[in-house]
Amino acid sequence: MSSVCLSMEGGSAASTPAALPYYVAFSQLLGLTLVAMTGAWLGLYRGGIAWESDLQFNAHPLCMVIGLVFLQGDALLVYRVFRNEAKRTTKVLHGLLHVFALVIALVGLVAVFDYHRKKGYADLYSLHSWCGILVFGLYFVQWLVGFSFFLFPGAPFSLRSRYRPQHIFFGATIFLLSVGTALLGLKEALLFNLGDKYSAFEPEGVLANVLGLLLACFGGAVLYILTRADWKRPSQAEEQALSMDFKTLTEGDSPGSQ
Repeated sequence: MSSVCLSMEGGSAASTPAALPYYVAFSQLLGLTLVAMTGAWLGLYRGGIAWESDLQFNAHPLCMVIGLVFLQGDALLVYRVFRNEAKRTTKVLHGLLHVFALVIALVGLVAVFDYHRKKGYADLYSLHSWCGILVFGLYFVQWLVGFSFFLFPGAPFSLRSRYRPQHIFFGATIFLLSVGTALLGLKEALLFNLGDKYSAFEPEGVLANVLGLLLACFGGAVLYILTRADWKRPSQAEEQALSMDFKTLTEGDSPGSQ
């Protein structure tokens, strides 16, 4: 333990890969443009957003893009961006971003179900709606399990280590499913609203197609950053020391056994 503490005091911060900040900045430019263009689409062609009116439905696509696409993507990038900050701080930020995404997505779900109820429309009949419920359910379970294992004190160290690869895999998978579901919803909205006019290159259709490309590009940018092995957050001496102490407390191992 003493050697670990010395390395913590005298060690230097891990260097950031030269290209990483540019890719992260590009992903954020794509994400912010995506959110802004979604708002522009709803404002210019769908009448805007108002909860107690026929415009209530429009809160659904905006909330889903902000929550389950943009914020979820940013939550996944936290460990790439904050490479030298304390692991506990980074972990809390990762969890909070997921909470914000979950709450905003829940507002979007309430909006569409409440709108359907008021209009007498059927629920959960389309592929988009089935995928949406699946994604939201998986996202909620992923957050609960992640909180229980990584934020809530008491989970055995060995269990955390075994579950971490699954947590990472399901996080990336749910994010990609979210992007795909958003694309399905966008196409469904265009077919409902434009009908035969969609094939006539209506301005709304062109704008929405560009929005779809932004969705795909943002998803691809986030996935690329996540899958670069040399861009992963390096293990720090602080984390090694905390891991040793946690394992000693929960499993009775001694630091010297490491």
